[in-house]
Amino acid sequence: MVETRKVQVTGGSTYTVSIPKEWATDNGVSAGTEVEFYPEGDSLFLTPVSDEERTEGTLDIGDLSGDQLTRAVMTMYVSGFDIIALEAARITNDQRRTIRDSVQSLVGLEVLEETRDRVVIRDLLDSSELSIHNAVTRMRLIAVSMLEDAVDALTTGDEDMALDVIQRDDDVDRLYMVVSRIFRATLRTPKAAEDIGLSREVCFDYHSSARQLERVADHATKIAHLTLELLGSEAADAVGGEVPSPEDGVGEVLPAEFNEALQALDEDAREVVDRAMEALFADDSTEATELANEARGAVLGVDQRAREIDELLRELDPARAQLLGLIVDSVSRSADYGGNIAETALQKAAPTP
Repeated sequence: MVETRKVQVTGGSTYTVSIPKEWATDNGVSAGTEVEFYPEGDSLFLTPVSDEERTEGTLDIGDLSGDQLTRAVMTMYVSGFDIIALEAARITNDQRRTIRDSVQSLVGLEVLEETRDRVVIRDLLDSSELSIHNAVTRMRLIAVSMLEDAVDALTTGDEDMALDVIQRDDDVDRLYMVVSRIFRATLRTPKAAEDIGLSREVCFDYHSSARQLERVADHATKIAHLTLELLGSEAADAVGGEVPSPEDGVGEVLPAEFNEALQALDEDAREVVDRAMEALFADDSTEATELANEARGAVLGVDQRAREIDELLRELDPARAQLLGLIVDSVSRSADYGGNIAETALQKAAPTP
């Protein structure tokens, strides 16, 4: 329910306003309590001063294992808990291994305490020192390089490069978790936004764009998996792929015309992502709008080029053509995600109501 108050003047120059008693009671505010004010545009946020420096959360993991337990740890991390206590009547060895793997996949966490029925994880990083801008920038560099290397691995038949692309996907996932953690912190309290020096709207734009970059990295990983299949590599089994039989003919050298067309498509797609990210980071709204529109317009060219490559695939062996078609689709989709970032950049550059 919205409540209204009239601003009053006391002492001739001091503006005062009362706060709702129900809110004060619910938040432990009484006479003498210190509160903090955070101006943001035409709004003013008020919050009680908190003495707690670290937030602690407890989770019963008695019925959790495998992926469910991994997701639970990640959820507690993204939700902003600095200390995570995982409890059960008896924590099994499998659960402990899953917890350790989860900790290693997240930035700044370490196991602080282990007992028969309890594992305590602590975040060693100061959230106020984390930079969402740096995290998104790093995501951009890794995701775009992954896409380039995935296509190069296919056109040159480089299995080691394909495997390296697959491994780098973990780095992007870790950074995305950091971005999500910072973004959710700004939603909970205006102090978090002040600490990192960005408005909550900008943090939202960064988080939205980080999600698109994470998808670009996922498609680069998909291309790397498909490359191992096309090469008939034994490494495909190790990363969850299916090695095609020799009679499929997918291990043969790819036509030069296809390689050249795919590399050009990849270059165009990466240019869309890079141009969109430049628009997102641009301080000048006119420059940001121009860059974002260029990126959006380039997506149409990528789509047209992808359709032309699909025509080339009609002349190839059906089994190989199917896998190559999936690769072309992944490159094209990466450009689409760049287009989504460009849309976010346009919204960020637009005048504020």
